[in-house]
Amino acid sequence: MHSYRNNDFGWRGRWIQWRNRVLANPGFQRFASRFVLTRPVARRRARALFDLVAGFTYSQILAACVETRLLELLAEGPLDTDSIAARIDLPAQGAQCLLRAAAALGLVQTLGDAWALGSDGAALLGNRGIAEMVAHHHLLYADLADPVALLRRGGGGGALSDLWRYAESPGSGDSAAVTAYSALMAASQPMVAAQAIDAYPFRRHRRLLDVGGGEGAFVAAVGVRVPGLDLAVFDLPPVGERARVRLAQAGLAARVSVYGGNFLADPLPQGFDIVTLIRVLHDHDDAPALALLRAVYAALPPGGTLFIAEPMAQTPGAEPAGDAYFGFYLLAMGSGRPRSPDEIAAMLRTAGFARCRVVPTAVPLTARIIVATR
Repeated sequence: MHSYRNNDFGWRGRWIQWRNRVLANPGFQRFASRFVLTRPVARRRARALFDLVAGFTYSQILAACVETRLLELLAEGPLDTDSIAARIDLPAQGAQCLLRAAAALGLVQTLGDAWALGSDGAALLGNRGIAEMVAHHHLLYADLADPVALLRRGGGGGALSDLWRYAESPGSGDSAAVTAYSALMAASQPMVAAQAIDAYPFRRHRRLLDVGGGEGAFVAAVGVRVPGLDLAVFDLPPVGERARVRLAQAGLAARVSVYGGNFLADPLPQGFDIVTLIRVLHDHDDAPALALLRAVYAALPPGGTLFIAEPMAQTPGAEPAGDAYFGFYLLAMGSGRPRSPDEIAAMLRTAGFARCRVVPTAVPLTARIIVATR
C-alpha cells in the first residue's frame, strides 16, 4: 500500500492541502462570516453544509407529505390548518408542524391564514415517479441505518434487496415477487421515457425491442409518440404477464409483442433494428452487464442500434445523483453500480459494438443516453 505525500501530486496537491487547512481553521471561519466580501460565500457554504447534515430529516418530511397525501389535498385549493389536520388524520399541532416544515422546503406556502401548494410541491405532483420512489425509500433508509456495515458486506442483504429478490434469483421469479418492484419501475419510467423520446428520433427505425422492459411503460410512451413503430417487450415471464395487462389497458395489445425470458440466460428475440435498455444496465454487476451487451449484439442485425438510457456516474452538474444517490441505492440493492459514459463505452467495445456516442438530454440528472451501432 503506497502512502502518498503532497509532493506526489505537485502544485495542485499542495494547494488543496493549504486550502483545507485554512477552511478548517475556526479563526478563519469566524473572519469569513463577518467580513463583508466573504460573508455571502460563508453563508452559502454554511447552508450547504447544514443541508448535507439535515438531508435525512428533509427526506422524512417529504415522505410524511407523500404518505398523508398533503400535496394532493392542497392541489385542490388552499385550506386552513384545522381543515388540513382533519383531512390528513393528524392532530392540529402535528399538522402545523408538518406544514411549517414543508413550507420551509418549498413544498407548501402560506396564503393569508391558509396553506397552499408550493412551487416544488406542484412540480413533484407533476412527476408521479418521484412520489413512488419517496414512498419506498423507507426500505433504503433501513439499509442505510448502518452505512459502514453495508459497505463492509459489499451491499445487499437488506430490505431493498428483498424488493428485487426476483432479479437476484431469476429462476424463482413469480407474480408476487415481481409486483412491488415492477410497479415502482412502471411508475418512475416516464421520467426517463420523456427524456429518451425527446432526444432521439425513434421514427427512423422499423422494429423496437425493449429488453428488461418491465410492464411496458417505455414502449407505451414510444407508441404514443411514434405511431408507425412495431414494438416488443422482453422480461421475466411473470413481468411479461403484467405487461400484457398494462398494454391492453392502454389499447396497445395488438401492436406490442411480449416475450418472456431471462435476458441473462436466454437468447433475445431477433428481427429488431433497435434494442433499448432503459435503466437496466446499471442494475447489474459488470459480468452480467457485459453478458447482456453481448446478447444484444448477437440479436441485432449488422447496422442495428443499441439504445441505453439511465442515470450515469460523473454527470457534470449532477454528480450527487449518479455517484452518491444511485451509488448507495444500487449497493443496497445488492446488484449493479452507476457507470460513467466512458465506462459504458469500454464495455460496448468489448461486447463488439463498432461505434457509440452520447446523445444529449434536456435533464442529464434524470437520464443520459448512449447509442451504439453493431
